[in-house]
Amino acid sequence: MLRDSPCRPIRLLAAAAACAALSGCYYLHLAEGQMELNRKREPIEEVIASPGTDATLRRRLELAARARDFAMSDLGLPDNGSYRTYADLGRRYVTWNLFAAPEFSVEPKNWCFPIAGCVSYRGYFDEARATREAVKMRGKGYDVYVGPSIAYSTLGHLRDPVLNTMFGYGDSDLAAFIFHELAHQEVYAPGDSDFNEAFATVVETEGLERWLAHEHRSADLGKFLAARKSERDAADRMVATRHELSMLYREKLDPAIMRERKAALFTQLREALTSGGHPASGDFNNARLVAIATYERCVPALRAELDRLANDLPAFYSAMTTLISDPTARAKICPPP
Repeated sequence: MLRDSPCRPIRLLAAAAACAALSGCYYLHLAEGQMELNRKREPIEEVIASPGTDATLRRRLELAARARDFAMSDLGLPDNGSYRTYADLGRRYVTWNLFAAPEFSVEPKNWCFPIAGCVSYRGYFDEARATREAVKMRGKGYDVYVGPSIAYSTLGHLRDPVLNTMFGYGDSDLAAFIFHELAHQEVYAPGDSDFNEAFATVVETEGLERWLAHEHRSADLGKFLAARKSERDAADRMVATRHELSMLYREKLDPAIMRERKAALFTQLREALTSGGHPASGDFNNARLVAIATYERCVPALRAELDRLANDLPAFYSAMTTLISDPTARAKICPPP
C-alpha cells in the first residue's frame, strides 16, 4: 500500500533472477535494478560493527536483525539468507509501481513474469520511467496510478537485503515490512495478487502483534492496532466504492452518462474518507482502487481463516499452501471481485 494513501506501502514482487536471461528493455531494466541491489548490499553484522556507522542506523539494523530472527524462530517463516544484508540505495523508494484499469472497468490490467506469474502492477526502479509508461497507458484510454514502493522481494530466489527505503517510518513498520516480505516467501500463488497480498498482510499483522508483545512494547502495540483499524476502515470504503463502480459499469450506459456517474462515486468516496479523518489527496480512479483492493480486498476472509485455526500460524501456512494448487477452493475464500 501507499504511505501517501490511507493504506500501507505497496511492494514489488519480481522474478529478477530470471530477467537477465530474457530479451526486452523492461527486463533489462529489472536486471539492472537487481544488480544495483546486489552491488550495494553489505552484511548487517559488519555494518553494525563498523565504528563509522551512524548510531541511529546501527540501532535500526539491530532491530531489523531481531525482527528477522523472531520471524524465523516464532513465526515459522523461511530462513534462507534474506534480510541478513543491508543496501543503501540513496533514494527514498526502491521502485515505482504502475497500476492500470480500463476507463469503465475495475478489473486490473495484468502483466506476466517468470516465476512470479501474472500480477496486477508493473514495477520500475526509476520514477521517470514509470511516469512515461503511465502516460502511454493513459493515452490508450486506461485509468492509471503510479505508487512508490518501500520494499522489494524476489520471493526468496535471491537473498533480499534490508533497504534504506524501509527506514522511512517507525520501528513497528520496519518489522512489519520484514514479516510481510518473508510471508511471500512462505506461500505464493502465481497469478493471484489479491490472495498473495492478503496472506502476507494477515501474517504481517499477526506477526507484529506477537513481536511487540515479545519486545514488551505495549504502548506501540496499542498505536499499531489503532492505526491498522483506521487503515482497514479506509480500505473498506474504497473496496465498497469499487463494488459500486463494478455494478455501474455493467449497466452499459452511454459513455457520457457513465463518466458522470463514475465521477459522482469518486466524489462521494473522497467526501467519505475526509469525513472519516482519512487522507484523500491525489486523483481517484479505477486504477487506484485496483491498487488498494489488491492489498486489502481479501484480508478479512484470510484473517477469518487464521482465527478458525486458533491463530496457529504453521497450520495457517499449510492450509494456504493447499489452496495454491486448488484455485476453485481459493476462489471460495477470496472470490473474484
